[in-house]
Amino acid sequence: MADYILAIDQSTHNTKCVIFNRRGQPVSEHSLKHRQIRPEAGWLEHYPLEIWANTQVVISEAMKKASLTAADIAAIGVANQRETTVVWDRKTGRPYYNAIVWRDTRTTDICRELSKEGGQDRFRDRVGLPVSTYFSATKLKWLFDNVDGLREAAARGDALFGNMDAWLIWNLTGGVDGGVHVTDVTNASRTMLMNIRTTTWDDDMCRLFEIPPSVLPEIRPSSDPAVYGYTRADGPLGGRVPVCGILGSQQAAAVGHLCLNPGEVKNSYDGASFMIMNTGQDIVASNHGLLTTVCYQFGDGPVVYALEGSIAFTGLIIEWLRDNLKIIRRIPEIETLAQTVSDNGGIYFVPAFKGLFAPYWREDARGVIVGLTRYIRLGHLARAALEAIAYQTRDILEAMKADINAAPRSLKSDGYMTTNNLLMQFQADILGIPVIRPKIADVTAFGAAYAAGLASGFWEDPSDVHHYWTVDKVWYPQMLEQTADRLYQRWKKAVTRSFGWIDELEDEQTGRLKHYPGV
Repeated sequence: MADYILAIDQSTHNTKCVIFNRRGQPVSEHSLKHRQIRPEAGWLEHYPLEIWANTQVVISEAMKKASLTAADIAAIGVANQRETTVVWDRKTGRPYYNAIVWRDTRTTDICRELSKEGGQDRFRDRVGLPVSTYFSATKLKWLFDNVDGLREAAARGDALFGNMDAWLIWNLTGGVDGGVHVTDVTNASRTMLMNIRTTTWDDDMCRLFEIPPSVLPEIRPSSDPAVYGYTRADGPLGGRVPVCGILGSQQAAAVGHLCLNPGEVKNSYDGASFMIMNTGQDIVASNHGLLTTVCYQFGDGPVVYALEGSIAFTGLIIEWLRDNLKIIRRIPEIETLAQTVSDNGGIYFVPAFKGLFAPYWREDARGVIVGLTRYIRLGHLARAALEAIAYQTRDILEAMKADINAAPRSLKSDGYMTTNNLLMQFQADILGIPVIRPKIADVTAFGAAYAAGLASGFWEDPSDVHHYWTVDKVWYPQMLEQTADRLYQRWKKAVTRSFGWIDELEDEQTGRLKHYPGV
């Protein structure tokens, strides 16, 4: 009897395999990092074949650690870094170019041209997203404009596009020998090419970006009893196992947190942060800088939507203090350093290293530290850096409250920064609601496992696993609301100081105008 679900969590920095039992408990895991390739300032790429090779290794090692065979695995679910764009040859299985990562900003000029007519929000009603370098469509256009022979390959029917979910599933299910080319509604909703209302590829958007429909994967539910495909006997599992769950990483985390009811909110505190609020079957058009996205779709059930706010730099702020300023040696030391002072000393740190994402969407912003006096010490800087994570989270929550005219009762949290008690307590204080951390550490992988488990009948009903989701710790607000509001208003003032630093076409590294071939 197959008593386990295998989940692949393919993220920006590593690929992990986690195997769960029927009680939703992880029994084995293995992970590998992959290279971060930076050919130019602002560019970030991954090597897709490295990620596929790592995926095979982590599956094999996780299976070996638990002494399992393919016969023990009921189904496979995949969670993946979203928006990261790869195009490959269906006949050879080789990518035409490195995967362009979601953080990559090489398409800034494309976005500016698109925004000249109708502004940054010109497509929001159609795709739920602003014009931004963040999403897949501009990256895909850049590839077609700059990679020799790619348009001709697409015309022949040889080129396939996908985010990392499509790339991995194509390889898992056979690759050049019949691999299936699919994605799910959550990943498709991050491309700027899917109509948010019909959840189908939008012909007008494809024409605008000059994307041949032949390269696009089939859009399927996030949890699909019809099964996307089966692993090959000569693959890393060594047997035929159904692949039937796909969720973009942040939607997987929302599902892993069991944010299955409208109004429930989660935030992931990793290098970047992503807040998702379930809005049910309602497509909420944000008037406050948030993204309208798909949360999930289970089988032939209705599409469930969400509001999302993306924060580019949260845990990465602390990594910057470690790697660039070298004021700490390890991430946990930031809490000890911050505890050497009782407050931030009046300084605010706005980490707009590459502009600001939601709710501001200011590509011209750059990082600032304001309020400096001779009194300031390293402890104040450490505390201001941690507080910046909490303030940016409140920015998103305030936008969500304004969009739905209601306030959530709590915030579910995950990610490596949730081990920082000072940050989590300040987060609860500044939001004025409890912040909850579950016992399941691999929430994203659990969301992918949940989707695959429902599709395969491993779990017959969503409620089957609800009682397995247990709380590890809750931080309750301890700060007066008036004090929290006063501190937050100073943060908002500091944010305005970051605006307008970069001129329209200036290369921030050299001060020269920068041009890219074919763009």
